Amino acid sequence: MIRLLKAPLGGLFLPLSRPLQLALFALLLIPALGLAEGPDPSVSSGKMQASLPVPAMAVATAHPAATDAGLAIMAAGGNAFDAAIAVSAALAVVEPYSSGIGGGGFWLLHQAATGRDVMIDGRERAPLAAHRDLYLDEAGELIAGASLNGPLAAGIPGEPAALVHLAEHYGKRPLAESLAPAIRLAREGFAVDEIYRRMAAWRLDVLRESPAAAAQFLDTGEVPELGAIIRQPELALVLEALATQGHAGFYEGPIAQALVEGTRAAGGIWTLEDLSSYQVIEREPIVGHYQGWQILSAAPPSSGGVALVQMLGMLAALEERFGPASSEADRVHRLVEVMRRAYRDRAHYLGDPDRVQVPVERLTHPFYTAGLARGIDPVRATPSLPLAPEPEGQDTTHFSVLDAEGNRVAATLSINYPFGSGFVPPTTGVLLNDEMDDFAAQPGVPNAYGLVGGAANAIAPGKRMLSSMSPTFATSDDAVVILGTPGGSRIISMVLQGILAAIEGGDPQDWVAAPRVHHQYLPDELVFEADALDEVVQRELYERGHRLVPLTQDFGNMQLIVWDRTAGTVKAASDPRGLGKAVVQAAQATGGLEAEPVARQP
Repeated sequence: MIRLLKAPLGGLFLPLSRPLQLALFALLLIPALGLAEGPDPSVSSGKMQASLPVPAMAVATAHPAATDAGLAIMAAGGNAFDAAIAVSAALAVVEPYSSGIGGGGFWLLHQAATGRDVMIDGRERAPLAAHRDLYLDEAGELIAGASLNGPLAAGIPGEPAALVHLAEHYGKRPLAESLAPAIRLAREGFAVDEIYRRMAAWRLDVLRESPAAAAQFLDTGEVPELGAIIRQPELALVLEALATQGHAGFYEGPIAQALVEGTRAAGGIWTLEDLSSYQVIEREPIVGHYQGWQILSAAPPSSGGVALVQMLGMLAALEERFGPASSEADRVHRLVEVMRRAYRDRAHYLGDPDRVQVPVERLTHPFYTAGLARGIDPVRATPSLPLAPEPEGQDTTHFSVLDAEGNRVAATLSINYPFGSGFVPPTTGVLLNDEMDDFAAQPGVPNAYGLVGGAANAIAPGKRMLSSMSPTFATSDDAVVILGTPGGSRIISMVLQGILAAIEGGDPQDWVAAPRVHHQYLPDELVFEADALDEVVQRELYERGHRLVPLTQDFGNMQLIVWDRTAGTVKAASDPRGLGKAVVQAAQATGGLEAEPVARQP
C-alpha cells in the first residue's frame, strides 16, 4: 500500500494533486526498476571543487581575538579544522554570552581531498534524570524561569567532545596547540566591550545568583566598565586538562566531579554517567538545490537544513508557477509565506533523529515542497492556525573558515540565552548552557524565542534538543559560500536571505549588512529591521493581510566567506551589527596576524 503524502497548510492538511500523486508513484517505482537518480548536472561534485587551487585562506568570526586565533593556527601549519578548534575555544573565552565549553554546537565540514561533507553534532543532551514534566508544577503549568536559569536548565555540554573529535579525526596539529590561544586568552584576559556590557546587564540578576559566575563575569556584583579586563584562570585550567587529556579531561576525573557536585548542590540533576557517556555524532548534512546551486546545511537535531531546503523548494515552485517576483512587496510576501510553512513543519515534525522518527526525505522532497507552495495565495497572507498539542537561543555565535587546501568549516555554537543558565559550578570556570529551554517543555506552549514545539521535541533522558543553528555551504560551478549566523529562532530565515543574496551576486559585505525580515509561523507576525521595508511596501503587505511588527533592535551577526573560483578570489565579510573581524590572507603567507581585516565593525 502506498501512503500518499499530504501537504500542510497552516493548521490544515491539503492532499497533493492527482498529477503529483501519479508522479510520486512513478518515483517510488524507480528503485525497483534498478534505476538511480544522477547528480544535479548544474552542481559540481566535491571532488571537482577540490581540484581547483585556493588563492587565499580566510577566517570570519564574531570576535577579533577568535579570528586571530584561527589565522595563527593556519599560519603554523594547521588546516581549517585546526583553526575551527582554535576559533571555537577562543570564542568560548571572549564571548561567554554566546557560546562556551559549557555549551554545544554544529560544525559543518568539507574535506577537500576527498570531497566529503559531514556535520559534527556536538549538541547538548538532556541529563539522564530528565523527564517530560521536568519544568511543570503540580498543576501541569510551566514553572517560570526553570528551563532558563540555574543548573536545572543545563544540558550536558557537547563542545569539549567536539573539539577533541575534530583534532583526532580531521586536524593536522595537536589539540594542545590549537587550544593554546584560548588558554592564553583565559589566563591573560580580554577587554570588556559594549556587547558584553549589554548582555551582562540583561542577565545581571541571574549571574548574581551564582557566586562563581558573579566572581568570573561581574565586578563586585555589577556590570564591568568598558575596557575592564576579564581573566578566567579556572577556565584556563579546564582547557589545559582538555588539551592534555582529551575527552577524559572534561568528562571524567576531577573536573567532571566538580561539575556534577556543583550542579547538584545548586539544584541540578547531572551525574557522572551523564558526562562520561557523552559522545559526538557524525551526521550526513541535508542537501538541496536551487537555481543551479547546491545548498548543504545542518541535519536534525538542527531544523535548519530541512527548513532551508523546504523554503528554497517552495520559492522555486512559486517561480515556476508565477514567474519572478513582480515587486519588492511580492518578493517579501513570498519569503514570509515559505517561512510560515517551513516553521510550521519544524514545530510539528522535527526533533532528535535518534529518538523520534523525523521524515527528512518526505519533508525535503520536491513534490512535497511543491504541494506546500500550491497553498500559497500570491496576493493574500495565509493565517497561521494554532498547532495541535502533539505534533529556541537569542545569543549564539557563528564562524566560517577556508584554508589553502580548500577545506572549509561553517560552525554555529551556542549556550542559548545570553550567559546561558548564568550558573558556574564552583572551581570550574565553566559557564553552563540553558539549552533545555529548546525542548518543548510543554508541547504547544512557546519557549523563550516564541517557538512552539510538539511531541517530537519533548524532553526525554539523554535526548538532544531541537535547534535552529544552520551552518551552511552554498556551492555552484563558479563559487563557494560559507555562511551562518546566530539569532535564535531567526537563524534559519537569516541564512535563507543570505543564500538568496549570494545567488543574486554583488558585494559580500552588502549580503551580511542587508536589513532582514522574519516570520516563524507563530506568533503570526512579520517582524523586520529598520530600513528593511519602506512605507509603500509596508502598506502593500498590510493590505495583503500581514501583521507587521517593526523592530527597534537589529538581529543576527552573520560571518561569511566567498571563494569565487572563476575570478580566483576569496572575500570575507563580518556583520556590521557585531564587532567581528573577517580576514583574507594569501595562501602562501606564514605570519599573518597583521593581515588587514576585510570587514570589521569596532
